[in-house]
Amino acid sequence: MSAAPKSSPIGIAKAVFWSFLGIRKGKDHGADVTRLTLPQVVVGGLIGAALFVAALITVVYFVTH
Repeated sequence: MSAAPKSSPIGIAKAVFWSFLGIRKGKDHGADVTRLTLPQVVVGGLIGAALFVAALITVVYFVTH
């Protein structure tokens, strides 16, 4: 039984980005399920959420000043 190849940080970022948008092709989702581990998804999601919040704060700062 061979282990599935691990996903790269770019692959994790892509999977998190598309899941934030809520759109993903079925074959790509299936590939993500076999490559990504739960800790990778959790850490990627936390980093993605932090970047999203930071971007919102930055936009609000520049709009209000």
